[in-house]
Amino acid sequence: MSNDKILAEKKKIVDEIAGKLKESVATIVVNYRGLSVSEVTELRKQLREANVDYKVYKNTFARRAAEIAGVTSLDEALTGPTAVSFSKDDVIAPAKVLYNFSKDHEALEIKAGVIEGKAASVDEIKALAELPSKETLLSMLANVLQAPIRNFAIGVKAVAEQKGQQEA
Repeated sequence: MSNDKILAEKKKIVDEIAGKLKESVATIVVNYRGLSVSEVTELRKQLREANVDYKVYKNTFARRAAEIAGVTSLDEALTGPTAVSFSKDDVIAPAKVLYNFSKDHEALEIKAGVIEGKAASVDEIKALAELPSKETLLSMLANVLQAPIRNFAIGVKAVAEQKGQQEA
């Protein structure tokens, strides 16, 4: 293969990573050293089910792509064996899957992240992962909004029963 073809392939990979960084609402960088093949397969399965793209890239490609995308905060994390997860839809999903997996598999280390274009520390990613799911938050909101109406209905019913007892 000629040098031009090799350079074109490398540029294509860098552009792919940069595009994913720009489109992603949540990007998390992890160190996967020490995970067995079956553990990595299980992690990939969980991430795929959460609609999260997970891939291992060469650090030099990822650094160049981060520079192109304007996400230089990832530079320090892009050393050693590194995998990157991208989510276009859900900010919490990659954090939740990776954090929960890292609790059971100490070999997986969350290094850094970018949440909605801003650098996120490991502690911020863990805090994000501990948030309830969107469905749980919506049901909590529905309960809070429903409580005053329910209390009003109980009060009206009690008044009606009291009036009924007085008439009898």
